[in-house]
Amino acid sequence: MTLGTGDETTVGNAIDPRPLLIVTGLVQEARIAAGPGMAVICSSSSPTQLRALLTVVDPESIRGVISFGVAGGLDPTLRSGDVVVATEVLSGDARWAAGLSLSDDLIDRLTSGRRRVVRGSLAGAEEVVTGRSCKAALHLETGAAAVDMESHIAAAYAAEAGLPFAAVRVVSDPAHRALPALARAAIKPNGQIDVAAVLRGIVRNPGTLHALVSTGIDFNRALRSLRGCRNFLIGSEGLDSEGLVPETV
Repeated sequence: MTLGTGDETTVGNAIDPRPLLIVTGLVQEARIAAGPGMAVICSSSSPTQLRALLTVVDPESIRGVISFGVAGGLDPTLRSGDVVVATEVLSGDARWAAGLSLSDDLIDRLTSGRRRVVRGSLAGAEEVVTGRSCKAALHLETGAAAVDMESHIAAAYAAEAGLPFAAVRVVSDPAHRALPALARAAIKPNGQIDVAAVLRGIVRNPGTLHALVSTGIDFNRALRSLRGCRNFLIGSEGLDSEGLVPETV
């Protein structure tokens, strides 16, 4: 199965008109991914909600699954805005190969300014990994470049359904930066940011303002980089349907 350069997939000489399923965690990510040939779901940063959403997705109605969005950096060499094209996704003792094939030329075209594109593994987490020490420990344990809360669930779904899977994640909060508790608490159930909650938190604790501003700058840089990734998702060389069986370590 090969992912085409437009909104269709070629299987042999036939055209597969089914959409790709794009799995996101935030509304902002879902808006970037939306468009022809894309069926987008948003978990609102809730693994439980994502699993529930996937139970009503008919695997026969889609041609592949891509986890798409921002992530927390684990590799200390990565900066906000850097892109991780997953080679595999790790969660506990399970691992899933990711089959998005990219040429070196395509990666070179995507690498510009502060953004660079690397191939690496992604760690899956059930909760946000916030502190610097927690990120360092997870990196030491797994060797993963970044962590998010959707890729492992999307990979498991794709493997069970026998569908091609890929993951493209942009680093938002790098390994050296702790994610403020207020930023985590301000995410509404629909995935949007509760601005009023942020303002109330700043009033109660003005010292959080600097950390929030830094986090916001990183997040906006990551979203800009993510927008630049959408076209390369559509125009990438392919999804490898053979690298889908979860392995244990």
